[in-house]
Order: sequence, then C-alpha cells, then structure tokens
Amino acid sequence: ARGVPAIGVVNFDAHFDLRGGATPSSGTPFRQIADLAHQRGWSFRYAVYGISEYANTAALFHRARALEVRFRLDESLTLLDREAARRELADFVAGVEHVYLTFCLDVLPGAVAPGVSAPAARGVPLEVLEPLLDVVAGSGKLRVADVAE
Repeated sequence: ARGVPAIGVVNFDAHFDLRGGATPSSGTPFRQIADLAHQRGWSFRYAVYGISEYANTAALFHRARALEVRFRLDESLTLLDREAARRELADFVAGVEHVYLTFCLDVLPGAVAPGVSAPAARGVPLEVLEPLLDVVAGSGKLRVADVAE
C-alpha cells in the first residue's frame, strides 16, 4: 500500500513460527503478522536464518514458500556459507526501510544453548551468526530487536 513503510522482519531461529491455528502461541507470531499485513494490503517481508529441516513440517515449508519468506537452512550456514549468507541478508535489508530483528536462542547449537525448550541438534555457530547480526545492526534501519527462547 502507498505510504506504508517497507518493514522487514529478520529472524535467527530454527523454526519458521508460521503455524496456523486460532490460538496464538510461540509458533504463530510471524503467521499472525503475515495475516495482518495481508488484511491491510501491506507487504510481508520476512527472512529467517537457521531453519532446521527436522524441526519444521512440510506444511510450514509450503507456507513459507507461499508467503515468499526468504530462509536459509542451518546446514547451509557454515563458515563456508558465511559470506554468501551475509550478501543475501544485506540484499534483504537494502529492500526495506525498517528492520525488526528477533534472535531465538534455539538457532544456536544445543551445546551452546542447552537450556532452551527445543535444543538444536545442529544449530548455527556464533562465528557464522555474528557477521549476519552486524549487517542488520550496521544498516541504520534497525528499529527494534529482541532475544527469545
């Protein structure tokens, strides 16, 4: 819609958090945002880094693709992938005016974040995540950030 700022959501998470259902939960927030954006005629711009193929259903992958969510699997976020992921994220951030950043601790390897409710078998190492966080923090577009479990 005209006059509506382009807001991008960047999520570091093992899960899409796009689940359906009438009752809001920790698995539904970004689907709720997508629904609200659709109702208002706004674009939904969502990028997720660290998705676990095993922690998300086929239906969630289908929904993510239908919503044109940009995502990168945890297995594609190694030291060898770091620069390509950084470029992808910089491209995403360049296309929005404001960024909401959320970092779910379950994106980290279970050995680093063992106390989360759904520890990642694989996870994404901090040395891969830090340059990605720097892209968002250094963009001048970051408006709000949170750390979630």
